[in-house]
Amino acid sequence: MSIEGTPESHLPAVNAPEPPPAHKRSWVRILVYLVLVAALGFIVWRIYQNQQAAKSQAASQAAALYSRPVPVQVTAAEQKPMPIFLTGIGTVTPYMSVTVKARVSGELEPVKFTEGQQVRQGETIMIIDPRPYKAALDQAKGNLLHDEALLKDAQAEYARYKALYEAGVTSKETLDADEATQGQYQGAIAADKAAIETAQLQLDWCSIQSPINGRIGLRLVDPGNIITANTTNLVIINQFQPIAVYFTLPEEQLPQVLHKLDAEKRLPVDAYDEGNQVKIASGYLLTADNQIDTTTGTYKLKAVFDNHDQSLFPNQFVNIHLVMEDRPNALVVPSAAIQSGTQGSYVWVVDTDNVKKISTSRLQPVKIALAEGQVTILESGLQPGQNVVVDGADRLRPGQIVTATTARQRSGQGAGQGASHQASGQASGQAGGPFTAPNAAPRPVAQPDAGAASGKGNAQHDKREKQ
Repeated sequence: MSIEGTPESHLPAVNAPEPPPAHKRSWVRILVYLVLVAALGFIVWRIYQNQQAAKSQAASQAAALYSRPVPVQVTAAEQKPMPIFLTGIGTVTPYMSVTVKARVSGELEPVKFTEGQQVRQGETIMIIDPRPYKAALDQAKGNLLHDEALLKDAQAEYARYKALYEAGVTSKETLDADEATQGQYQGAIAADKAAIETAQLQLDWCSIQSPINGRIGLRLVDPGNIITANTTNLVIINQFQPIAVYFTLPEEQLPQVLHKLDAEKRLPVDAYDEGNQVKIASGYLLTADNQIDTTTGTYKLKAVFDNHDQSLFPNQFVNIHLVMEDRPNALVVPSAAIQSGTQGSYVWVVDTDNVKKISTSRLQPVKIALAEGQVTILESGLQPGQNVVVDGADRLRPGQIVTATTARQRSGQGAGQGASHQASGQASGQAGGPFTAPNAAPRPVAQPDAGAASGKGNAQHDKREKQ
């Protein structure tokens, strides 16, 4: 419908919705933002509350674990005489070794020994069939008798011709010929005596005797075989008492060893087993080789052991301790007690309060003099009799309550155990002079910094104990 005279586009719209006001939309948006911020703040607050609760619980657990005793094993620091030594790897070698060969040829008769037995010098151990050599001796003796008879006849004839020559009956030439014949027979007799001695020597050599005192080895030839003189090996005899050990040391240590050897003539030497734990025998250093091995930079030394109990055996590998010095009052702790950290070397000391009846741990810095294997010599830091922790130190902190038990001593760790002349710059000027050793250092053990509490570690420990 339209009104005449009025354009249709200028007519008002019928039933059109009115747009909302602009200020109403802004308030809705602000309200949504406030709700989101409040929700985010609530979430952050809850997270913070949970973290605080977890920290409080961890602190409570840490406090509970801190008050719970930690089991450890302890050993008292000892003050005792200790040898200071150089170490090397040695090979046991017979002091004398003889490969027995026959000096005459012939058939080998049944032997006179039992394999592995001890034999004395001069004891008969084998016999070569002596009959051919006895016959040769008898023949030489017969030749001697024959030539002696001819000499006797020549001497009688010479005496007759000498009387005739003096009477002027015979010539000088005949007398001289008889005298020469007599000399020939005398020479033949001397040769016969030498042949007898040779035959007798050959006969004696049929009896093979031990040239040294020692232990006889396995038989290399069975009876009944034909033996060739100076060719066939019959048996090997090794001297066990005494016995030698050859070992090597770095060439840098040669001057101090030769100096001590010249001053004291004999240096004590101890032989230990392959694990360097059990002492096998004690002996002395005999001499050093006259040259250094340029391929290895080492020099060879020879030590001699009485070996009365035959604990050393040829070709056995041993650890040699060449004693260079004896410390009469060395402070010794097990090497397992030595720890290393940012503050240097230290040990955990267990102090006992007799009034409260509790034992607590304490970190004690120490100064190491020498270390070798199972023992360490300290210069300072401890007093004799103080208990040091050798097992369980990884769970300790200063002031930690502990339950201490005495650690069992290992074999080879005792009064006779020494310390190698190694490791320490502090040890260079100690009571023995210019001894050096490049290879030693206390065994490093990874430890947390002293006083640092680890709630995570304590919680894990508590979990293991509950399990």
